Amino acid sequence: MMNITGKNLIAGEWSGDTSNGFSAMNAITNQTMHEKFADASEQEIEQAISKANQAFVFYSQLSAEKRAIFLRTIGEQILALGDDLVDIACAETGLPAMRIQGERGRTIGQLGLFADLLESGEYLPVVDLADENRTPLPKSDTRLGYLPLGTVAVFAASNFPLAFSTAGGDTASALAAGCPVIMKAHAAHPGTAELVAQAISKAIEVCGIDAGVFSLIQGKNYAISSQIVTHPLIKAVGFTGSERVGMILQRQINERAEPIPFYGELGSVNPQFILEDKLANEATELAQALVASLMMAQGQFCTSPGIWAYVTDKNTQMFEKSAAQAISETKAGVMLTPAIAASYNHTVSQWQSLTGVECLAQGQVAEPEQAHFCRAVLFATDLTTFKANQTLHEEVFGSSALIVRCKSHGELMEFISLLKGNLTASIHASEKDLQVAQRVALAAAHKVGRLIYNQMPTGVEVCAAMNHGGPFPASTQIRTTSVGSEAIKRFQRPICYQNMPNELLPSLLKR
Repeated sequence: MMNITGKNLIAGEWSGDTSNGFSAMNAITNQTMHEKFADASEQEIEQAISKANQAFVFYSQLSAEKRAIFLRTIGEQILALGDDLVDIACAETGLPAMRIQGERGRTIGQLGLFADLLESGEYLPVVDLADENRTPLPKSDTRLGYLPLGTVAVFAASNFPLAFSTAGGDTASALAAGCPVIMKAHAAHPGTAELVAQAISKAIEVCGIDAGVFSLIQGKNYAISSQIVTHPLIKAVGFTGSERVGMILQRQINERAEPIPFYGELGSVNPQFILEDKLANEATELAQALVASLMMAQGQFCTSPGIWAYVTDKNTQMFEKSAAQAISETKAGVMLTPAIAASYNHTVSQWQSLTGVECLAQGQVAEPEQAHFCRAVLFATDLTTFKANQTLHEEVFGSSALIVRCKSHGELMEFISLLKGNLTASIHASEKDLQVAQRVALAAAHKVGRLIYNQMPTGVEVCAAMNHGGPFPASTQIRTTSVGSEAIKRFQRPICYQNMPNELLPSLLKR
């Protein structure tokens, strides 16, 4: 097993007092793990940000080719961690080894995606040539390029200990853009974070990069997050987490003397629209597929299908019966943290007490020694009850789904109008449903960042065409994505060069 120091990585140096530190929970056994981790001090955070700002001078001017090599080297060093990384991530999150191995591959793939982008041209230059003969005034040569913003703070996600954490998509896209990163590790998986930080530190050494380009901040003290996002040298923030915490950070950022971009992914119910002919012919198959999607990672995916809607008819009873049967056969599962489990159980209990909300099925009861496990639940309600209870509109982070029974297509369209912003929505339809599907698609497109046809929302392809974002609260910046090559644009700003000699232009804009 690789050595875990429990310390913060501050610009290449491991720092911090672990004697009074915090420990992670073993999510499977619900026991405290033995490693202690130091809460970063104000001085350590200040040093990390100051060193990052100094490194920005060097790193922002590093060629795209060398940044690409750096990203690929990080991926190589993560892979070199071997089973130690998988073992500790499984223990800290309760996620199975196959899931962690897949997520490791995705993390390395994301780094490679941005390396490919840098090698092919990190942005598309725009050139307007001079026209000295234009009247009444000559036209200057103008060229549009992009510059990195500066030091970026990234907050790790609870549900993706690799792909949305230490070397995840936010870090990869910021480093690709030429920005140093201050990473705030998630307190639920600090050991995983440290191992990945060790890999990044090794890549920095191998590539001869200024060590200030990356620091890892550990801690459970909320003041740490506040100090980071309000620091004047932080120029952008990437965050994946709850709407409550995200909005606290957003308010603190708004109160800065210099407001900065806050790229927050805060919540999504990912509605599923099931149309009549599809339901008539595939009720059982659809029900089973939706439950399987819901149960991925015990419902702790940001794209988990949380609300299902359709117009009731003679076929919906078969669908609900099949879905209830599938839910009743699911086993209780471990949640990422005790706090997430408690929040899930609290919300489920609230919903069970609501008038007009029917509990169609619950999953199997946990064993006595699995008191920290949670059961899947399937609820159903009508549009009137949904409209009257705002709590039914909110994301339930876990394996709970709500069916909204509509009486007509008019009610279905009204339901869509009531939805908040989401990452995804799926339309399940057949060829005979296309006329209705068109109406649903036109309305739903304004509520989501990704609209899906006859597929489940879980699973996000890391590619150039992906958009992982959406109207609030899916994300705080509706015009950006946190997945795919377009994510690099969050950490760059446009700059126009006018009448510049070739020697002063960046390589992509040279004549």
